[in-house]
Amino acid sequence: MTFGFAPSSAASTSTSADLSAASTNPVARLLEPAEWAAAGIPLLRNPREVVSGLHARHHPRPATAIVAVLDADERLRASASFTRRPAPADGWMFRNALLAQLRRVIPHDLRRRTPVRTAVLLYCREGDARWTEEDGAWMWGLRDACTLHGLRCGAYITLTRDGWQVLGEGRGGRRPSADSAPEPFATSEAPAPPPRTGGAASEVLRRAAAR
Repeated sequence: MTFGFAPSSAASTSTSADLSAASTNPVARLLEPAEWAAAGIPLLRNPREVVSGLHARHHPRPATAIVAVLDADERLRASASFTRRPAPADGWMFRNALLAQLRRVIPHDLRRRTPVRTAVLLYCREGDARWTEEDGAWMWGLRDACTLHGLRCGAYITLTRDGWQVLGEGRGGRRPSADSAPEPFATSEAPAPPPRTGGAASEVLRRAAAR
């Protein structure tokens, strides 16, 4: 026999109200740098090579997000880019946009007990490399999209005019940057599919911005 305590109606009402407020509050859908660093995100063996390859493949400008899937050997298997529409930073909206792109370019791994592929996100934006709430919303969205697609959550990388930065790791470089010309693609010897742009995710962001 198990004994316990039933929550009071007041406590239940309070909990429901708290959950409802959290679900409608975009600020709750972001990750702080300390939370991200403590999440056990796998380190990239050669982040500059990954960044240079994605930069050469997609030619990102500010407000461009690139989600890429790497295999266990850090070879690029799929990638897609899209433009973030003007709207408040919201991890839930970013999650939906990233998930829509992942579903377009690569099958899910939900049947696997342990993820074998990793998704990384490169976001080109204005400003410097310091963490912003927008970055926190992208982190939240990437982590959630990976869970829903059966992938391991990988690095979140910002690309600005000062260069690139792997947030939570302290690794970065001056090239490529948001202003630099693309360098030769060299992230993998394995053939990768052509980049995808736009699609359902752009429509999701467009509708959200119109509300």
